[in-house]
Amino acid sequence: MDEELRAWVRSARAIAVLSGAGMSAESGVPTFRDALTGLWARFDPQQLATEAAFRRQPQLVWDWYAERRAAIDNVQANAGHLAIADFQRRHPGRLTVITQNVDGLHQRAGSAGVLALHGNIAQDRWLDAPRACCQADAIAPGRPPHCPVCGNLRRPAVVWFGEMLPEAELAAAQAAAEACDLMLVVGTSGEVYPAAGLAAVAREAGARVLIVNPQASALDRVATHCLRATAASALPLLLGDD
Repeated sequence: MDEELRAWVRSARAIAVLSGAGMSAESGVPTFRDALTGLWARFDPQQLATEAAFRRQPQLVWDWYAERRAAIDNVQANAGHLAIADFQRRHPGRLTVITQNVDGLHQRAGSAGVLALHGNIAQDRWLDAPRACCQADAIAPGRPPHCPVCGNLRRPAVVWFGEMLPEAELAAAQAAAEACDLMLVVGTSGEVYPAAGLAAVAREAGARVLIVNPQASALDRVATHCLRATAASALPLLLGDD
């Protein structure tokens, strides 16, 4: 590991980590567009991961996500996730995690305050604005579950195509990007906006931007330095104490 890069970490007052699908792929989570088995091999995500598709075929979309959830349940956080969480424990308040991933692996590794811009696949929420009868402790089972009174459906708490990112998380991520003096961009192709724009926000605010990715990405152009390595191999060395 380049000692200059480790020195960047040691001297940084505030660090922001922006993680993408490549980081989860190291844990065995197939990327969203990878061909899988079952329903995920048969259907195009851009055709089913929409509100319109869920309203049209709620059971199909629910089962489609159930397969994804089951696959994620069988993987573990990798050394990169653990290194980030360990740094947060050793240096409270210095590192903010911003992720495009919905698998919850940062949280499972022990990271606190994760800004999950695209939601969390392990969680559900109401499809329509909940009425007084929509109570979390009185949900009727089914595929999908629903309110036994009004029939309001539960849906995966992820951001579907055509939906806006959660306002609070996006605002907090933008604030972290503006306030950091070092941003680590880990395992993201840099093609999905507005999340990908956070690297430019950090750089324009005066931060160093360190790309950690074995492949070239669309964000290399805003990088201070590109580290051609995987998260699991690089982050324990980069974030570890001397």
